[in-house]
Amino acid sequence: MENINGLIVLKDYGKIVFRIGEVMDKKGISRNKLCALTGIRFEVADRYYKGNIERLDIDVFTRICCVLNCNTGDLIEYRKDE
Repeated sequence: MENINGLIVLKDYGKIVFRIGEVMDKKGISRNKLCALTGIRFEVADRYYKGNIERLDIDVFTRICCVLNCNTGDLIEYRKDE
């Protein structure tokens, strides 16, 4: 957000895209199985699966990386809007 001549201008910084559901599908891991292996509630697993994450919980994200045997870069991507 910038202030130009008294006007507030919103900047488009791009977006973060979560590919957790994609990776889970490729590895054959359901949301129920993810819950069992990570100890998180189904509602939390569902939000991560769908990419509807407002605040990233590093502990949960770490557990998901461990269970899916992947790196953070496999699950998250920055896309710059052009």
